[in-house]
Amino acid sequence: MVNGLIQAFPWQEWKSEFPRAQQIGISLMEWTLDQDRLHHNPLMTPDGRAQIIRLCEEHEVEVQSITGDCFMQAPFWKASGDQAQILKYDFMAVVRACGDLGIRFIVVPLVDNGRLENQIQEDRLIDFLQQQSDQFAKLGLQIIFESDFNPAELARFINQLDSKLFGINYDIGNSAAQGWSPSEEFAAYGQRILNVHVKDRVLGGATVPLGKGSAQFDLVFSELGRLGYKGNYILQTARALDEHHADLLARYRDMTIAWINMHVSERVPVN
Repeated sequence: MVNGLIQAFPWQEWKSEFPRAQQIGISLMEWTLDQDRLHHNPLMTPDGRAQIIRLCEEHEVEVQSITGDCFMQAPFWKASGDQAQILKYDFMAVVRACGDLGIRFIVVPLVDNGRLENQIQEDRLIDFLQQQSDQFAKLGLQIIFESDFNPAELARFINQLDSKLFGINYDIGNSAAQGWSPSEEFAAYGQRILNVHVKDRVLGGATVPLGKGSAQFDLVFSELGRLGYKGNYILQTARALDEHHADLLARYRDMTIAWINMHVSERVPVN
């Protein structure tokens, strides 16, 4: 953990995450980008990307997606003038860096400070992304959104965008905290889900250990199986209270595999 945060880029430990992942049989990693020191993040520098490639090869780990918390912390769709232009430049700098590494998905969180609060903000976001669509396609990238919209609103939002380039990151815990019905969510936009965050939260509250909150895991995985979901599962779970985070992560991985094996017809790897 970094300064008590469940999710933040581990500046002092990031290289060690690769052998640690290999030791517990984790072969997939979702990178986290924060606005703080954004351009110094290893993903954003040529030397850093070279190190990431070397570490991935050495420890048999893939980085296929990033969580762009930087976009939530400093959303260009809420800025204006020169500041908006700077943040748009940053967005595309992240896109180019991901393209260099062969990353497939960029998660844009439309929650908390990144939440779309009015039509003007939504139009700014959609207009900019549509202008950059050719670049996303050229780099083989898809932009996927995490949102606190209700199911109907999220379906309305995502249906404005090309399904080949834009999709949904389904966060099990965040949906549980909002009290949304998984059946309604999957009926509304299930075919647009490209990535899944495995997490548990209490209704209206914080992240808790898997199975201790309001998430309906059996129903969620049943819906994923019904849709034939074959994408990644990213463990964005509560941390250990005794600092034994790797052991707990391995246990959460095994729990997730059990849900997949029980409910998802096409067996897929989980990491």
